[in-house]
Amino acid sequence: MKHVSTILMLLFFASAAVAQDAKKADRWEPSIVALEKKITDGSSKPGSVVFVGSSSIKLWDLPKWFPEGNVVNNGFGGSQISDSVQYFDRIVTPLRPPLVIMYAGDNDVSGGKSPDIVHRDFLQFAEKVKQHLPPETKLAFIAIKPSIKRWNLSEKMNEANQMIAKECEADDRLIYLDIWKPMLGEDGKPKPELFAKDGLHLSDEGYKLWTSIVKSELNL
Repeated sequence: MKHVSTILMLLFFASAAVAQDAKKADRWEPSIVALEKKITDGSSKPGSVVFVGSSSIKLWDLPKWFPEGNVVNNGFGGSQISDSVQYFDRIVTPLRPPLVIMYAGDNDVSGGKSPDIVHRDFLQFAEKVKQHLPPETKLAFIAIKPSIKRWNLSEKMNEANQMIAKECEADDRLIYLDIWKPMLGEDGKPKPELFAKDGLHLSDEGYKLWTSIVKSELNL
């Protein structure tokens, strides 16, 4: 009887895990479908530079900051690196970009993922780029930002950044964009003017800084 109870308990937890994964997938489906529609109707053009990741990407007004660039914003707010891995074939592969610019990892650490797991998820995304896109396509990873709201997680975020930076140093197809240090003031803490009122998302000044770094490092 005890053996049967154990099996039933394991089945319960397995079912709960499957249900949780399905719920998570359902959360993003409307956003992903909307991004796919832009690809099929021609709004998002093949050969464009693709920006992908969480809300810091989604809220980036690319036409404003890159008026002459052939760029596509495929960010979806609240997402983690693993979500971009999951939907890669739907929102990145069809566009055959020469360059993918990713920002994510912020929500990962806030959600309880360790730096090791963030690093692992980044490697999975990088592998998607290598396996599904042309050999000349490069991946630029914008460092996980230091924010006022999540400053208590800064050590873990910076640890994940350093692990990813090492991967980029060793691979010609990977580029690490260090926005961490430029976002800190003389006191070693995030500059308030770079953030919106919530202390998490970027202000216009924050996007101005990010844009200057991206343009300088990637010649966009």
